[in-house]
Amino acid sequence: MTNQYNKVLYTGVTSDLKKRVFQHREKLIDGFTKRYNIVKLVYYEAYDDPENAILREKQLKSGTRQKKIDLINTLNMKWIDLYNKI
Repeated sequence: MTNQYNKVLYTGVTSDLKKRVFQHREKLIDGFTKRYNIVKLVYYEAYDDPENAILREKQLKSGTRQKKIDLINTLNMKWIDLYNKI
């Protein structure tokens, strides 16, 4: 996820993506996403196994900002909000 200017990146894991993105967009969760106005879903991956999802989250978080940007660009070059597509 990112803010409206695509400047701040947020990576997280959830079992209910639509609900969690809604919570972030509506500022229902105090913390990083509320503070930095993280409102746009620009990339996501789906996993059947929660353990694999957590491992992938850790892998993404350990990578550089540029690697995250490159990953987003491979599937969403224009960084459009994907919320209505999930």
